[in-house]
Amino acid sequence: MTRREFINTMNTGITGLALGMSGRSRAGEQPQSLKNWAWMIPNRRMSEDDYKALFALMNDCGIHAVLPEIYNGHHAFYNSASHPVEFDWLGQILPLAKAAGLEVHGWMWSMPCNDPAIREQHPDWFMVNGLGESAGEKPAYVNYYRFLCPNRTGAQNFIQTTVREIATISEIDGVHLDYIRFPDVILAEALQPKYNIVQDREYPQYDYCYCQVCREKFKTQTGIDPVELQDPSQHKEWIQFRYDSISNLVKNILAPEARKMNKMVTAAVFPNWHMVRQQWSVWHLDAVLPMLYNTFYNAGPDWIQQHTQKGKTSLTSKTRLYSGLFVPGMSPDDLTNAIKAAWAGNADGFALFNAGSLKDEHWKAIKKLNIEREREK
Repeated sequence: MTRREFINTMNTGITGLALGMSGRSRAGEQPQSLKNWAWMIPNRRMSEDDYKALFALMNDCGIHAVLPEIYNGHHAFYNSASHPVEFDWLGQILPLAKAAGLEVHGWMWSMPCNDPAIREQHPDWFMVNGLGESAGEKPAYVNYYRFLCPNRTGAQNFIQTTVREIATISEIDGVHLDYIRFPDVILAEALQPKYNIVQDREYPQYDYCYCQVCREKFKTQTGIDPVELQDPSQHKEWIQFRYDSISNLVKNILAPEARKMNKMVTAAVFPNWHMVRQQWSVWHLDAVLPMLYNTFYNAGPDWIQQHTQKGKTSLTSKTRLYSGLFVPGMSPDDLTNAIKAAWAGNADGFALFNAGSLKDEHWKAIKKLNIEREREK
């Protein structure tokens, strides 16, 4: 969950590298060679010239697509008619990124909703845990974990509206779904000590959703009220019901909305997907970007290769897989090894979280790797 921290080192030293790498695909096309991505977080302190330099640097170092965070579950960073607008960051960077030959995919939070007006007007839209507590009033782990229920019609429409707004922006190449899941029923190993918790099994305060709509829908399907289950973590139908709830939202409500406008649909997903009820292998998206943040799992680069291979094998369609790498705390050598591990796992490319955490040395390492790979062809 530290994934959302602002990392504001993007300004320093980004103009010092030479330009000149080729091999771009046209926006929206699936490339025949590797394709690399970078998530971006809004930064008011960067000027137009700063962004021009950054995007030129990305192009030079083999980045093909950027994922700017333009909706964070509360504020929009584009001209939205549905959410409070913090500032029109997208309007600032979109023409600059496109001029640099980069694809732009609007990154949006999906299930979390931290707009006080929505919580006040629609408290019933939020997930309920196994103790009967609403995520809108008592979120798990951190304050922003106020997840909407995927089976509530109002919540579905609310999320769909954000997808529609982003997809309607003509210059955008795709919609990127983040937090398209349930709260973590069990956190990654390295994160548990940070929250002073031990999760040796599934506990009811982290287990969602037991709202009335989910209970009634499941009971209609199975004749069982999930609140009466002795051990919900062992009930396969109840587990699959949560998987299917998110899958239905993606496949039948959100992805079709983006595709009406001929936009690509991608998602940031978990390698341990069962812990967030996120069966992304069956979503049939254009691409998935599994967040292979190995340090969160107390693992080395071999783990990245393993889960890249596992993810590729699990996909039931021609969905591309780009290995998501967590750069904060990585040395250039660490990043080099992580990228090599993703390639060894047969990734279609890599995705970096986030652009603001890369220094000159990281960019040099990425460029060197890409040049070496091109020479090997």
